Amino acid sequence: MTQKIRNEINGILLADKGQDWTSFDIVNCVKHTFHPIKIGHCGTLDPMATGLLVLLLGKATKLQDTLMGKSKVYEGSLHLGIETDSEDSTGTVTAQYNTASITEEMLAQAVHSMLGIQQQIPPMVSAIKKNGKPLYELARQGITIQREPREINIFSFELLSVNLPEASFRVHCSKGTYVRTLCATIGHKLGCGGIMTALRRISCGDFNVADAFPIETIRAWSLEQLQQNLLPPVLCTGL
Repeated sequence: MTQKIRNEINGILLADKGQDWTSFDIVNCVKHTFHPIKIGHCGTLDPMATGLLVLLLGKATKLQDTLMGKSKVYEGSLHLGIETDSEDSTGTVTAQYNTASITEEMLAQAVHSMLGIQQQIPPMVSAIKKNGKPLYELARQGITIQREPREINIFSFELLSVNLPEASFRVHCSKGTYVRTLCATIGHKLGCGGIMTALRRISCGDFNVADAFPIETIRAWSLEQLQQNLLPPVLCTGL
């Protein structure tokens, strides 16, 4: 059997993930296009989410744990008055509420109350593993298990626009934060439920989506073009 040739490719590649692609899809595409010896990424994005996915190739994979720990900035939107089993618009609606009494000021207060260090219970529809099996696989079987709360830190949380029952926002948060759970928590605080309807990762540490490339662009590159667009495998200094 002929052994596949692997290329010595070392560096950081910033990809702009499109909707409906999984993080694994992006990694797999780069892997089969350029055949690096090693490849990994720094933080999974849900299929419905878009934005920055930091890919590590070759020797840069040694930075994975460090870069995974960096804080993230997201922009997204939420819809009040709805609850789903996934805490976002991809799930099955489990409850609906009247939002006529909710004001923009009430929403702003609820958002402000989310700032700082807190405990967050991860959603069932997540990639966290229990006995080696991702929680989302259990959720698909209708199984719900107890999850341990995790400490997160919300450094900033601002409303970008409000058109109730919808609003858009920007949040700067620590690693491991589930933004859809933030949206659900805001809805719970307001007594009307809430879900995340869109999400885009803007930055991870010092890396920004403005410097990232769509996967359609990346997979059209030659190996030389890939090498030219890699960042050196050095540590970023952001939070």
